[in-house]
Amino acid sequence: MADEKLAATAIYLSDVIEQFRKMKKLAEDAIAQVSADEMVVAIDAESNSIAVIMKHIAGNLRSRFTDFLTTDGEKPDRNRDGEFEIAGRPDRTAIMADWESGWSRLFASLEALTASDLIKEVRVRGEALPALAQLNRQMTHHAYHVGQIVFLAKHLRSAEWKNLSIPRRQLS
Repeated sequence: MADEKLAATAIYLSDVIEQFRKMKKLAEDAIAQVSADEMVVAIDAESNSIAVIMKHIAGNLRSRFTDFLTTDGEKPDRNRDGEFEIAGRPDRTAIMADWESGWSRLFASLEALTASDLIKEVRVRGEALPALAQLNRQMTHHAYHVGQIVFLAKHLRSAEWKNLSIPRRQLS
C-alpha cells in the first residue's frame, strides 16, 4: 500500500509539472498574438493589462517557489501591490524576461521535489498547508490569471485571433 501511495504521489507531481507547462504555453501563445502596445491595454479603469497580469504571475511564482519547502511563501521583499503597476512604457523584452524568471523558479522548485515532499508542511502568510495542497492552490491561482491573459488577447485581436484550441463548430 505504501508503494502505491508513493507511486500515486509521483504521478501527481509529474502531472502538476505538465499542467503548469501547459498553462505557461497557453499564455505565451496568446501573448504572442498581441503587440507590445496591446500588452499594456486595460479594458477599463478597474482591469489589469496583460503586462500587469504577467508581472503579478511572475512575482507570485518567485515568492511562492523560492525555498518552497523551507520558508514562508510570502517573501518579505515581495512588493505585491507593485506587481499591479507598470511605470512608463514597458519593454516587451523586459516583460518577457520578468515572466520567464518566475516560471523558471517554479519549474526548478517543482523538478527538485520528491513524492515524499508533497506531505511536508509549507507556509504562506503563516498558514500551514501540506505542499500538495499549496500546489493545488497555485495551479488554481495561475489558471485563473492565464485565463485572463487569453481572454484579453482574444478581445484585443478580435477577428484576427488565432484559436488556441479547437475552434467552434469544428469538432465532429
